[in-house]
Amino acid sequence: MKFLDHLEEWLIASLMGAATFIIFVAVVHRYLSGLPIPGLQDFLIQINTSWAQELCIYMFVWMAKFGAAYGVRTGIHVGVDVLINRMNPRWRDRFIVFGLGAGALFTGIVGTLGASFVWSIGHTDQTSADMEVPMWLVYLAVPLGSYLMCFRFLQVMVHFIKTGTLPKHDHSHVEGLEEELTAEEKGAKA
Repeated sequence: MKFLDHLEEWLIASLMGAATFIIFVAVVHRYLSGLPIPGLQDFLIQINTSWAQELCIYMFVWMAKFGAAYGVRTGIHVGVDVLINRMNPRWRDRFIVFGLGAGALFTGIVGTLGASFVWSIGHTDQTSADMEVPMWLVYLAVPLGSYLMCFRFLQVMVHFIKTGTLPKHDHSHVEGLEEELTAEEKGAKA
């Protein structure tokens, strides 16, 4: 499970970093191409970066699909649970399991429909406009991300059934950053 967790985090971070870098390079290229500097302008105009925007759009789609699965795993998704939390614990737990099961069912259906679409488009010669990559590769994000999200819903549901706890995201926590305790706090902990 740790491998999948790290792969998911690595993929999201890599896509985000690469997309940011590509857009930065394309903007700098566009700016420098407009400067009336002999030689440089002619050289830069010959470099084609029209593919950068299309690639970044596709990268953000992949990042969003895998980021949604990450959100289920870590409890980042926003939930309106005011009524659920006011129920008695027995009914509350049932509704939570129902909601997680419904999320798994929905994302499983989206994944299956997406896989069917990818299969059908894979038998065509359709390619993207600028990069000319097969469109089935672009749309593959839908079934892969949806099935991963379905798996994460089921994972959270099983964990909730076993322990009664849901993943809770602490917005103030920064991974890898440890707080320095003051002398008073160290004394209080001892």
